[in-house]
Amino acid sequence: MLYATLKTLHVLSLIVWIGGMVFAHFFLRPAVATLEPPLRLRLMHDVLGRFFKAVLVASLLTLVSGVWMLGRVAKQVVQSGGSFQMPLAWTVMAVLGVLMVAIFMHIRFALYKRLGRAVEASDTAAGGAAMAQIRRWVTINLWLGAFIVVVTLMRWTT
Repeated sequence: MLYATLKTLHVLSLIVWIGGMVFAHFFLRPAVATLEPPLRLRLMHDVLGRFFKAVLVASLLTLVSGVWMLGRVAKQVVQSGGSFQMPLAWTVMAVLGVLMVAIFMHIRFALYKRLGRAVEASDTAAGGAAMAQIRRWVTINLWLGAFIVVVTLMRWTT
């Protein structure tokens, strides 16, 4: 029951995170492109602030639940007399998942702060530059997340 609960939290957290990136990148960003730059930057700053709070929780839940599930499976295998060897798909998921969290932390605690300073100073050029960097890193994280989902669902083991 605990494993199923952890796996559910893990998957729901990923849905929030990856789904939010898809929404922001493919739907929100093109829709606000018609707004004047100062308004667009303020709106994106406000939306991203709310989204990043959710992603902070989701990314930490993903890490904690993932580590807990790995440890639980390893413990069960060892207790039953086996030798635990993590499947390649799990290794890919773990390594790239940690990379995604690190990228998100950079986006949230460096790039988003730059965007906030630019919005407060009404510096459209700096805000645009910060948004471009945020977009670039979100795109990378989106591709990493999609790749992790494919690797995990395809259960590639070699």
